[in-house]
Amino acid sequence: MNSSNIILRIAGAISVVAATTMIFISTGYCQERNSRGLNEIEVLVKPTLDSLIAKEDTDHDKRITIDDPHIPDTDRGNRRFWITALDGREYEVDETYYLANLLEDLKLAEDEGKETIVLDGADIFQPPAQRIAESIRNLYWVGLTRRIDEAGIEKIFKDEKVKTVDGFNYVYVPHGDTLGNDYFSGVARSRPDLKMKVVMLPAKVTPKYVESLNDRPGILSLKMYREPDGRIAAAPFVVPGGRFNEMYGWDSYFITLGLLQDGKIALAKSMVDNFIYELNRFGKILNANRTYYLTRSQPPFFTSMALAVYHELPKNEETKAWLKTVLEAAIIQYTDYWTGPNHLTKTGLDRYYDNGIGPSPEVEPHRYHYLYTEYAKKYNMSEERFKNEYLSGKLKVHSLDTFFKNDRAMRESGNDASYRLQYDCIDLVTVDLNSLLYKEETNIADIIEDDFGGEVRLGGKIERSSTWYDKAERRKKLITKYLWNEKAGMYFDYNFVTGKQTGYVAATTFYPLWAKLATRKQAEELVKHALPLLDMPGGIVGSTEESRGPISEDRPQTQWDYPFGWSPQQMLTWIGLKNYGYTKLARELVYKWLYTITVNAYNYNGTIAEKYDVVSRSSQVFAEYGNVGTKYSYITRQGFGWTNASYVVGLTFLAKKLIADLDRLIPPEWVFRE
Repeated sequence: MNSSNIILRIAGAISVVAATTMIFISTGYCQERNSRGLNEIEVLVKPTLDSLIAKEDTDHDKRITIDDPHIPDTDRGNRRFWITALDGREYEVDETYYLANLLEDLKLAEDEGKETIVLDGADIFQPPAQRIAESIRNLYWVGLTRRIDEAGIEKIFKDEKVKTVDGFNYVYVPHGDTLGNDYFSGVARSRPDLKMKVVMLPAKVTPKYVESLNDRPGILSLKMYREPDGRIAAAPFVVPGGRFNEMYGWDSYFITLGLLQDGKIALAKSMVDNFIYELNRFGKILNANRTYYLTRSQPPFFTSMALAVYHELPKNEETKAWLKTVLEAAIIQYTDYWTGPNHLTKTGLDRYYDNGIGPSPEVEPHRYHYLYTEYAKKYNMSEERFKNEYLSGKLKVHSLDTFFKNDRAMRESGNDASYRLQYDCIDLVTVDLNSLLYKEETNIADIIEDDFGGEVRLGGKIERSSTWYDKAERRKKLITKYLWNEKAGMYFDYNFVTGKQTGYVAATTFYPLWAKLATRKQAEELVKHALPLLDMPGGIVGSTEESRGPISEDRPQTQWDYPFGWSPQQMLTWIGLKNYGYTKLARELVYKWLYTITVNAYNYNGTIAEKYDVVSRSSQVFAEYGNVGTKYSYITRQGFGWTNASYVVGLTFLAKKLIADLDRLIPPEWVFRE
């Protein structure tokens, strides 16, 4: 059944569930209940659940979605289900979304070991935007929270990406962290069932050393501390979800914005504390805390993340001391990593770079298949033989070495993969990275100026706000010189080897608006020229189709290009437009994105996915790693980290009327006029 038919049929039903008050229901997490009081009925859990699945899950994937076919000449899959209450009365639930809500409540009750449940009609018939926001706040953040300690390590060890040559689960502790090393060594001794080995990293972690760990990959420990009673505790963090079961660099910034919006300040601060730990131990925020990420970072949002948390904390001496540790860590990352010799170029601007060796070991096995096939033909070998000889070092292929250097650098950008960066990333100073570094510079300057009176002593050195404002002003001028294109009215990446801008039209062209480095005139030009090219029915698209180019067997679809859109692209664009007074445009883009999420959650059992096809407004896309968040049984328990965040942050842009329109699943083109 298509969404337009659903809209017509549910409009009346949704209108009766608008006014709400907070309660706790028997499924164990907070829901909002209709103040008009729809019926509550008590039912047997297992028989009702089994009957519902048997009747409506006709494709046998343990979910109820619009893909479940109606079985001819039967009532199976006809989207109508009658519940028999314990008092013998019968109650009808129809339409995919409401049946999926019923399935969720029954399954949660079964998981809690309940024989009966009191079903609340206001819960089953809850408007979708309201239900999504509540699920994120009360269920999904909990499902995505991890700790690297004895209680949490088993869940992390079950990661589908990690396979070791000897079958052991490895925990790597940074050099000098005796607290962490002693703790995990004790866990390994007391829990032989975990098959756990603990390794302390050397003082200097070289690319060659990291390569040597490829057959023994493992999790990197994060911040641990002693409680007042002497117990050792691990600082919690939120993971993206699905196959991404560790703490990621730039994901964490967006996740933090969502956590703060949902009032989870302590958890958001804990994430910053884990990054301070990484910066002090590794000199950078890692792509994620796995061994194969030791050679690279991800886009730098650290000071923006820390300041977002700081603004929510009580202002006292303890908080100010914490902010000073943030400042120290931020300057380490900026000075030693992002403006160090691997990243700073002759232009004075910076590039993405990973000094690791060979192909990235964390990628899916098929990721480089097309590439190995192409080279195997050139060398008149089978693909397997060529791959083995190249990876063992017996066969030297300079062009393939260069490809993997670019591929690794692209992964530091977070935009893996995109044809914007795939083949020449190490030769590019990019709009996104340099906008982010400008924001880091201005944030550092603002902290020193606003919170420390213009100068502060850090590690024996005086840091002055004026120095950092000067750095930011210099970068701003260089960005305008190399990355701004007056004729096109857009920012483009610059290839410092060829001396030319790439002309690749991508969502990253809006980063200068978020960083507040664009002039008013440049903002006007971006809205005039870039926005029409990248504004799609479901939100901002990663790139234009023309820039991405044709797709074929030898040139596969890349997930950060047309037709896909991601939460970071949306959120940075919304905030950027708002920074320059384009609030109405920002609101329209927010509604498009939230509508895309909502209609897919409505049709697909609460699915909150990592990415969407914003041209067709679909979550049913499977480029690269598939679409994390779309595969689960019975109910969505986690969503996807930064998509969850984009939803709760996006709602703050919308007035009540627009949220009501979203609840009624009214497509944006019916809501907004040109």
